[in-house]
Amino acid sequence: MTGRRRRQSGGNSLLEFTLVGIPLIFVLISTFQMASAMWLYHTLAFAAKEGTRYAIVHGANCSQNGNAYCIMVPDVATAINRSATGLNPGQMTVTLTPSQGSAITDTLANLMNSSTYATTVWPPSSPTGTNAVGQPVTISVQYPFNSGISMFWPGTKPVDAVGRIGLPASSTDVIQF
Repeated sequence: MTGRRRRQSGGNSLLEFTLVGIPLIFVLISTFQMASAMWLYHTLAFAAKEGTRYAIVHGANCSQNGNAYCIMVPDVATAINRSATGLNPGQMTVTLTPSQGSAITDTLANLMNSSTYATTVWPPSSPTGTNAVGQPVTISVQYPFNSGISMFWPGTKPVDAVGRIGLPASSTDVIQF
């Protein structure tokens, strides 16, 4: 009689694993993916804030009275890169937006290394008053987050079939100096 019960309960284990194990594995993987996305977003937000902090203390008065503290676009990009630990600068898109005039958008790697931006002062002094004390500056960053689980998350729209989502972060502050 005991041998017969043992044979009958063999299918129960498989059914129990199917009903409990597979959803549990899915929840575990989802938890790790969410933790990774949260770390990525926090790193992006920190990098944007640090870049903004660096830019707001180099405004209108940077070149007055013999001061030589004006910064160029690569300087701001380097400040962002120092705070973006573990992220690929070639994949991060950065937008530098002054209070007036046009914004600069490119990858972080290009902003740091391109000769195009090497002589571009930021925040810009043109139009007049753009880099004056009290004027806002905004730095926005975006980085791709790759997740196979994202196609199952409600409300998300992956950019492509791989499950790539662009995580954005931005920071705005006013020029202090």
